[in-house]
Amino acid sequence: MRWSNLTRDADRSEIGQQRRLPGYREEAVVRRFEAPEALDMRFYEVRARSVLNRVPERSRMPFRWTLNPYRGCSHACVYCFARPTHTYLGFDAGRDFEREIVVKVNAPEVLRAELARPSWRGEHVALGTNTDPYQWVEGRYRLMQGIWEALRDAAGGAGNPCSVLTKSPLLLRDLGLMCEIAQRTTISASLSIPTLDERAWRATEPHTPHPRARLEAVAELNRAGIPTGVLIAPLMPGINDAPHQLEPLLQGAIDAGAQSLGGVALHLRGEVRGVFMQWLQTRRPELVERYEELYRGGAYAPREERERLAGLVRRRGAGGAGGRWRGLPPAPSGPSSEPRASQERLF
Repeated sequence: MRWSNLTRDADRSEIGQQRRLPGYREEAVVRRFEAPEALDMRFYEVRARSVLNRVPERSRMPFRWTLNPYRGCSHACVYCFARPTHTYLGFDAGRDFEREIVVKVNAPEVLRAELARPSWRGEHVALGTNTDPYQWVEGRYRLMQGIWEALRDAAGGAGNPCSVLTKSPLLLRDLGLMCEIAQRTTISASLSIPTLDERAWRATEPHTPHPRARLEAVAELNRAGIPTGVLIAPLMPGINDAPHQLEPLLQGAIDAGAQSLGGVALHLRGEVRGVFMQWLQTRRPELVERYEELYRGGAYAPREERERLAGLVRRRGAGGAGGRWRGLPPAPSGPSSEPRASQERLF
């Protein structure tokens, strides 16, 4: 990875003004790093009171608890479902989401304390369900190492079940810790790889690691005994759904030993719609009319379009990836319904 040789100790950083963010008692310390990838970013160091987030009961997620050490994401994916959450902090869902990153510097310590509570029942904890825990800044703060250690040591050393979703092969840095967890309890990983197409990748995910490096990470994780799948999401009509784009990715996932394959249609919720449509107008104006028609009824494309897109992956997922297809139940039909599908909530 292009930043793997950089360490926090080697940084020349500057401390700016402190800023109070909604939901945090203490003021955040604003920091900048002089790395080329982060020259126009600000990082807000906060001390969280809690890091385990309970998933609402009405959700059909396959887990009840999530953990996200960062808020905002420098990957800058134009379709990112998490963009609206940045508005709760007084930031916008566009450029601010990509450039104003909140860092929960005490996440490992808080997690260790929460897992040690008598009330904790050792339920599955999912990482990376909101923003990527292995985005660029993780190479500086290394919070995931302490988080994996806390999960490994939980329950008197028996470990706590967990999983991670990421777009970055940086997680291979922590493969040793993941293997230690696997010896004690269940752990799995999933790499989000929407496309191998160079044009589509660079346009929609401008600051993510190369998708082929992600496929290599899938293979290495599976070789090490960490069950790892591939999530092809979101599937975007006219952008990454052509057969010549999908077939190499599907075959690459199977060749990498992917334990599951999933495909999810684009979901435009809240402020994501504005960000995505503005991107379309600039980069793919010929698709604007098509998307306005597809999403005229709300955040979801019509049922038949969702089923078409999911079917593009399902046909290969049923025959490869150990026969394990991670599909989606139908999206809510009412315009005001809460999204309920396990993976569709994420995109």
